[in-house]
Amino acid sequence: MLVIALCIAAFAGCYWAGRRTLGQGLIALLTVGYFYGILRANLITTISHFIFDAGLLGLYLSFHWTSRDKKEQKRSAMVRMWTVLLIAWPVLILMLPFQPLLVSLVGLRGNIFFVPLLLIGSRLKGKDLLELSVGLAVLNVVALAFAVAEYFLGVPRFFPLSAVTRIMYASGDVAGGFLRIPATFTSAAAFGATMIGSMPFLIGLWTTAQVPFQRMLGLVTIPATMLGVLMSATRSNFVFGCGMIVFVLLTMRLSAKQRILFMLIIGAVGITALTNERFQRFKSLTDKEAVTERIAGSVNRNFLEILAEYPMGNGLGGGGTSLPYFLEGQVRNPIGMENEYARILAEQGVIGFLLWMGFLIWFFQRVTVAFAKGAWSTPRKLLWCHVAIGFGTAWIGTGLLTSIPATVMLMLGAGWAVMPPEALRVNPLPDRRGWNPQRAPGRQVAVVR
Repeated sequence: MLVIALCIAAFAGCYWAGRRTLGQGLIALLTVGYFYGILRANLITTISHFIFDAGLLGLYLSFHWTSRDKKEQKRSAMVRMWTVLLIAWPVLILMLPFQPLLVSLVGLRGNIFFVPLLLIGSRLKGKDLLELSVGLAVLNVVALAFAVAEYFLGVPRFFPLSAVTRIMYASGDVAGGFLRIPATFTSAAAFGATMIGSMPFLIGLWTTAQVPFQRMLGLVTIPATMLGVLMSATRSNFVFGCGMIVFVLLTMRLSAKQRILFMLIIGAVGITALTNERFQRFKSLTDKEAVTERIAGSVNRNFLEILAEYPMGNGLGGGGTSLPYFLEGQVRNPIGMENEYARILAEQGVIGFLLWMGFLIWFFQRVTVAFAKGAWSTPRKLLWCHVAIGFGTAWIGTGLLTSIPATVMLMLGAGWAVMPPEALRVNPLPDRRGWNPQRAPGRQVAVVR
C-alpha cells in the first residue's frame, strides 16, 4: 500500500506542479527522480519500479502539447516532428511478435518514454529555467548530504543487498574495500551523470539570476556538485565537469573578484580529490591498457553482424534495455553489449537506427543556433555541448536514454538548446533627472539574461 501511495503522490504532485508552471512541474519530477533509486532499493516490489514513471506521466498530462502561440508553434515545429518520428517507429515495432508482451512494453518505455521531453524542453522560458535551476541546486545539496553519510556509514546502511542493488555491490572504488557511492540514485553512474547534467543550470543560476541569494546558491552548489561527481567515481563525468569549468573560465566575462572566488572554490575541490584515494578513479584514464580494454568491451559486436542477423531488430527489450529482475529471464535471444547505438539497432532495427542518426545530424547542425547570443547564452552552450558529448560517447556505454533522472535533463537540454534564443533586452539606466523607466507605473522592462 505504501508503494501505491507513493505512485499516486508522484503522479498527483507532478501534475499539480506542472499545472502551475512548467519549471515547478519539472522540479517536482526531478525530486521524484532523485529519490527513486533509494526508494526502489528499500521497497522491493514490482510496483516500486513505476514510482518515477507515475511522476513523468503526471507531468505529461499537465503539459499543453499544442501551443496557442503561432510563433511558438513555428519555432518548435522541427522538434515536434522528430519527437513524433522517434516515438512512432517503436510503437509500430511493439505490434511485431519479437519479444513477450511485458518485455516489449518495458522496452517501449526505454525507447520512447523520455522522448517527449524534447518538445517540453523547446518550450522552456527564462522563468522556468530559473525555477528549475534553484530546485536543482537544493536537490544537489540534499543528494550530497546522503553521499557524505554513505561515505562515513557505508552504502549498505542505505542500500541493502538485493536483486535490485546487485550492480552497486559489484562496483568498487580504487581504494578497495569500499563501494562506489550512489547517494540517492539507482547507481553511482546515475549519481555522477545527474550531477553533470545539472551543472549548466547551476552555472546559469550563478551568472544570470538577479537575486543575490540565488546567485550565491548557484556558486556554492557548483563545487558541491563536482564533489558529488568525485564521490560517484565516474571517470567520464569527471572529465565533462572539468571541461565545463574550463569553458566558463575561458569564455565568460567575469570580474576579477568573481574569477578569484570561483577558482578558489574549485581549487578546494581539486585538493580534496588529490588527497583522498577514494576520489581518484579518474586517474585510470591515463592507463592506456585499461582504456583500450574498456572500449573493446563496449564494442564487442560488429554493427554489421547485428544488421545481418537482426535487420528489423530483436524486438523492444531484446537488445540491452535495462529490465526489472523479474523479466530478465523472459527475453528471447538476448543481446548484451555496452553500446547505446548497437542497442538501438538491435531493438529498433535499421530504420530506428537511421531515425536517431537523422535526429542527431539535425541537432549537430543547430550549433549556430545554440551558440547565438541571447538569454541564458552560457548555459545554452554548455547544454548543447553536454548533449553532444553524451551522444558522441554513447558508443562506449548504455543507459543514455533511460537514466533516472539524468536523461530528463539530457532531453530537456537537447530540446531547449536548439531553439532560437529569446531576444536580449537591456535594462535601461535612469536619466539625468533620476527617472527610471523600470519603476514607472504600468511599465514592464525585462533585464539582461
